[in-house]
Amino acid sequence: MNPSSERPAKPSIVIADDSALMRRVLVDVLGGGEAETGEFRVVATARDGLDAIRKVHQYKPDVVTLDLEMPLIDGLGAIGYIMSEAPRPIVVVSAHAGPGTQAAIRALELGAVEIVAKPPPEVFGHPRAALESLAPQLIGAVRRALAADVSHVDVLARPPAPVVHPPELALRGRAVLAVGIAASTGGPRALADVVPRLPTGRGAAVLIVQHMPPKFTRSLAERLDSMSLLRVVEAADGAPIVADTAYVAPGDYHMRVRSAPDGPVIALDQSAPLWGVRPAADPLFRSIAEVYGARAVGVVLTGMGRDGAGGLRAMRDAGATGLAQDRETAVIPGMPVAAVQAGGVDAVLPLGQIADRVAAELARRRIPER
Repeated sequence: MNPSSERPAKPSIVIADDSALMRRVLVDVLGGGEAETGEFRVVATARDGLDAIRKVHQYKPDVVTLDLEMPLIDGLGAIGYIMSEAPRPIVVVSAHAGPGTQAAIRALELGAVEIVAKPPPEVFGHPRAALESLAPQLIGAVRRALAADVSHVDVLARPPAPVVHPPELALRGRAVLAVGIAASTGGPRALADVVPRLPTGRGAAVLIVQHMPPKFTRSLAERLDSMSLLRVVEAADGAPIVADTAYVAPGDYHMRVRSAPDGPVIALDQSAPLWGVRPAADPLFRSIAEVYGARAVGVVLTGMGRDGAGGLRAMRDAGATGLAQDRETAVIPGMPVAAVQAGGVDAVLPLGQIADRVAAELARRRIPER
């Protein structure tokens, strides 16, 4: 008898990357190499998107890791096939950490649940050492992916037509209302549903914390901006908080709002991570409670852990409305459930109803123009 057969089965993984070296490193990091001492069991590797699709059907892994640039069928195409034919959590391991991360953001919209930034070999010298340095991020992403339920999540089958912002958006004054949104695993897909449907003309700004690696947040903002009537930007320290604008917290920076003589502004800092993440939603939500009080709405979307729960309670105690995504539509319901348990939630809603409820709350709070 094989002694290993008596042990609990490790979660299974299929790894897809067009680089043989990268496949070997990923096998070592996740599976523990030939000795199979890792936390996971690598059941197969694939060199291109078509091979990945075949291996997923053959081995039925618990998680798939995918590069985006692969021959025959690229990563985006493979995600589309996998999520339509054999849905399962997908972790994107991508070298696109900069302007090219639009493809990674699109991968999240199609159904991938995590992104890990793969350092380009020409920057980091030795690719094996570079990837091994990312082992904690890779392992953490796979752990979170294993907790995800993707069976009921609709994908955005095709990109929406780009939105052209009206010129008058650049002339908006300071925001008198605020919407705070927190999201983690599954968040980019949820944000792509909520943010484009939020209204303009209500005197409100939207402030978003999405747990995401540095450099990807700018591409997330650019992607949401192309889809939304709101102007969406990556937040900058000291920027005035303007109506009809959404601000995405930069990766690796906490974002808060603070009062200033001419009106609230963005404040960024690199103080210690909270709940293991930076940016975290709790500092943002607590600052919204202090600055905007009852003139705010807080939203907690899909994600693991309890970030946002205490901050949403602080917002509600200050008179704001707290909303949470329901279990049925969340990829991981940990964050919204924690927010409910903390007492900060007025309504639990399916993802498709959140934007309309936010719009109704803003209309109720709108301050008449003089």
